[in-house]
Amino acid sequence: MRIFKSRAARALTAALTVGLIATGCASERGKDGDKGGAKDTFVFGAPGDPASLDPSLAADGETFRVTRQAFEALLEHESGGSKLVGGLAETWSSNPQGTVWTFNLRKGVKFHDGEAFNAAAVCANYDHWFNWKGTYQSSAISTYWQDIMGGFAKNEDKEAPPPNYKSCTAKDENTAVIEVLKPSANLPGGFSLQALAIHSPKAIKEYEKQAASAKGDAITYPKYSQEAGTVAGTGPYKIAKWNKGNKEVSLTRFDDYWGEKAKVKNLVIRTIDTEDARRQALQAGDIDGYDLVAPADIKTLEAAGFKVPTRDVFNLLYLGMTQTKNPALQKPAVRQAIAHAVDRENIVKTQLPEGGKVATQFMPDTVAGYSENVKKYPFDTAKAKQLLASAGASNLSVEMCYPTEVTRPYMPAPQDIFELIKADLEKAGIKVTPKPLKWNPDYLDAVEAGSCALHMLGWTGDFNDGYNFIGTWFAEPDKQWGFKDDKVFTAVKAGSLQGDPTKRTDLYKAANEAIMEYLPGLPLTSSPPAIAFGKNVNPPKVSPLTQENFAEASFK
Repeated sequence: MRIFKSRAARALTAALTVGLIATGCASERGKDGDKGGAKDTFVFGAPGDPASLDPSLAADGETFRVTRQAFEALLEHESGGSKLVGGLAETWSSNPQGTVWTFNLRKGVKFHDGEAFNAAAVCANYDHWFNWKGTYQSSAISTYWQDIMGGFAKNEDKEAPPPNYKSCTAKDENTAVIEVLKPSANLPGGFSLQALAIHSPKAIKEYEKQAASAKGDAITYPKYSQEAGTVAGTGPYKIAKWNKGNKEVSLTRFDDYWGEKAKVKNLVIRTIDTEDARRQALQAGDIDGYDLVAPADIKTLEAAGFKVPTRDVFNLLYLGMTQTKNPALQKPAVRQAIAHAVDRENIVKTQLPEGGKVATQFMPDTVAGYSENVKKYPFDTAKAKQLLASAGASNLSVEMCYPTEVTRPYMPAPQDIFELIKADLEKAGIKVTPKPLKWNPDYLDAVEAGSCALHMLGWTGDFNDGYNFIGTWFAEPDKQWGFKDDKVFTAVKAGSLQGDPTKRTDLYKAANEAIMEYLPGLPLTSSPPAIAFGKNVNPPKVSPLTQENFAEASFK
């Protein structure tokens, strides 16, 4: 994979934030823009900070929002959609078993550091990830590699899964062949991930001189990933500067880009962590667009002439339960009580834009594998109290983490949603101790390490396959959930190993039914997130995967 004060305090913070933005924007936007001439800088307001400038070390959307402008994977998604298309590979194919993948690469592609892109560069990346050691093997850093390719050449982390990656071979300069040990539903979709985007081999050699480290739940990322100058991709923009004090990443157009050049010379992605502050910054002309528009602001902005397209639903918000953190959660009746205690319909009505839905399982209904036959847990405070009493947990106390300094597509107002859930649980007799944590890295690291008994998190799909949702959480034991149930794990894995799409969909339905019978956590909602642009902006195509390409944006 933020907010956080009373509404009055948030309004004050918004006003202060906008003032700060206004004082610092002139140097970034350029004199031409200030004089009313042709603007050469597009400023976008993001709801949270990135974690890293190296996408292979990340698993959060704010990192990928930045890196997607500078890095490309072998495969991509069509602009504004979820269909897989060629990226750095023009075409691709596999053997019938889905274990040998052949990529016919684009010619004439250069990295930002001048190095040539070729099959050897592809293999340098995959072999680099496969040979990670030490803290790089932590799931807090290499989540996506482990999800898609399994473990490493030599697993040092006892919790790392067995490797599924076998090899990468440069058949010739423009043909790369990647082999895996077993077929997986994560392929070919996994080849489109930003975490598997291709870096310059010259840059990789510099990466390998530095190490990540960990102390408890806290991860210290390698220096190269925290400042511009070393990372090098092939995208339409190259990263020029990460000013953490100003909470912004600056990118410049890459004039040697192989495809259509970026329409605006400079791109700035600036963190503005409250909805009110982002809206006011757009209205004041300090930014040219922002993500995660508050539902109440959509009509106001549209009436004033701003463009506010809404993405299709492709996400999920859930209430996670970590059984190892609070042993009471190991009792099915306690988990069921929590599920019945939460009024999810109220969250939809009060917190989500039009089109939001109550979630009944751990994937949205737009994904193949969604089942109409899962066990339901309707809102019922009286039943929640009865279940707690039957479990001997009428006086249950539980700590609940929630994130600050961020909003997410699936979680537009974290503190507000937290307060609703807290109030619902307390009506059922559960004492809730709040634990607010800064989104990045504190909250994400704590959840990943299993340090939060209850927590709110979610997922926007990376590609259109059910395993990308349920396989992310429930294919094997995970600290975030702290449980082991072979029936659940087996049901989820079965779909990933099935090559026939129809049969795979049926297996995903069965897996959803097994998951909701066990109830490791509570699916809350799915939301269609809105994104806003200035009156003078020709926006990029909006993506259900939140994969907007800002090289498409221009000014009128």
